Amino acid sequence: MKLPLKKIKVKRDTRGWFAEIIRPEDIHNPNFGQVSISTALPGETKGNHYHKRKTEWYCVIQGKGLLTLVNNSTKERIQHKMSEENMALIEIPPNYFHAISNIGNKKMYLLIYIDEPFDEANPDTYYE
Repeated sequence: MKLPLKKIKVKRDTRGWFAEIIRPEDIHNPNFGQVSISTALPGETKGNHYHKRKTEWYCVIQGKGLLTLVNNSTKERIQHKMSEENMALIEIPPNYFHAISNIGNKKMYLLIYIDEPFDEANPDTYYE
């Protein structure tokens, strides 16, 4: 039996890399969003955007990160340290600006679930 194989596209830049690991078409479930992994090199920040309709969940699985959330309506600012030593899953609702900075001395790995797959024609991503 030949097992299905999906080539994963990895987007790299000077901060680290990002890859969409599981999408709805991979598991034949149109209600599934997507699972992604993003890396950030020490001192680098990823994100710096918000979504009007998407909810995301972040979990740092290696390294150390500082997640910054800003409520776009109230301007309330929340920061949370995340790390592999104190693993947690944080839900980021729509209309919250979010950015995560690598505050450690090694590459940070961030596991992300997004309740809607990325669509280049309608990205729902708004940068500050």
